Amino acid sequence: MSEIRDTLFRYLTMLQLIPRSPGRISTPVLLEKLSERGFNIDARSLQRDLRDKLAFHFPLGCDDSQKPYRWFFDRDFHCNLPALDVPSALTLVLAEEYLKGMLPPVVMSQLSPQFRDARQLLDDLEQNGLSRWARRVRAIPNGKALVPAPVDEVTWQTVAQALLEQQAVEVTYLSRSREERKKFTLHPQGLVSRHSVTYLLATVNDYEDIRQFPLQRIEAIAFSSLPWKESADFNLDDYISSGAFGYPQSTGNIRLIAHVEPQVAWLLAETPLAETQRLLPLPGTEWQRLEADVPNDQQTLWWLRGLGANVEVIEPEEWRNDICSHAEKILARIRGQ
Repeated sequence: MSEIRDTLFRYLTMLQLIPRSPGRISTPVLLEKLSERGFNIDARSLQRDLRDKLAFHFPLGCDDSQKPYRWFFDRDFHCNLPALDVPSALTLVLAEEYLKGMLPPVVMSQLSPQFRDARQLLDDLEQNGLSRWARRVRAIPNGKALVPAPVDEVTWQTVAQALLEQQAVEVTYLSRSREERKKFTLHPQGLVSRHSVTYLLATVNDYEDIRQFPLQRIEAIAFSSLPWKESADFNLDDYISSGAFGYPQSTGNIRLIAHVEPQVAWLLAETPLAETQRLLPLPGTEWQRLEADVPNDQQTLWWLRGLGANVEVIEPEEWRNDICSHAEKILARIRGQ
């Protein structure tokens, strides 16, 4: 009885691990994930489970175009283990509302079965108060949300698999700076979605520095025969916190001192610009003095520009001069029309 129970649990675990198409999972990776969950079987037994057991009862496919073989379920196959509950369904509906403005369409397409199940469950519960929340709650991203850059399905699948299985890839990449196509061997180290663009972080050829590759500019991709190279001491959180996505002008923080109008002060009191932020009343006015240690990057400077006449930057002087120069150029362009 114990052996039958273990086999059943192994089959259930495999149902959860194998992705829907266009997702793929290779036999070695599946074997490793089963081992992590306490199911110690050999490769031959796994192959037998896949071909003779699961494939007989479920729409299981095998991509045998290259080795190791990769397994997947039909795109429309549904297998919710455990069953979706109402709060989880509501969470998924709200997540879909928020993510559709951030992630590329190919990613949203892969998540569509889960979102569809969530909406269906809520629609079937018309008498349940939670079901009506989906029509009354919205998740709105901060700032202007651009349409996510389209990413080819093969590109997304190959990048995700290469990152998971630590494989190098050969790409044809459209360089934005020179507007020319280049061929690289990339060694994926991380993946970051920022605003409406998803970036592959990778080292190139034999170099060791990390570079960012927007996925929409990858025009062709294939797994490389070269071994994958790990970037020594690379930490994704440290990389992001260093300002790599904020167009840093220098390392470290800079002291920001500015006068802000009441509504901006109210916003910053609720959602501070930095942990070191201070807001002090300015005598004889409703404005407040803002002091904060912020990254010395273009992102923060652009945010200040966007506040327009609602902020007066005092320090740093180069930011004050930049904002003044920017405003003068706008006025000159308008007056010249």
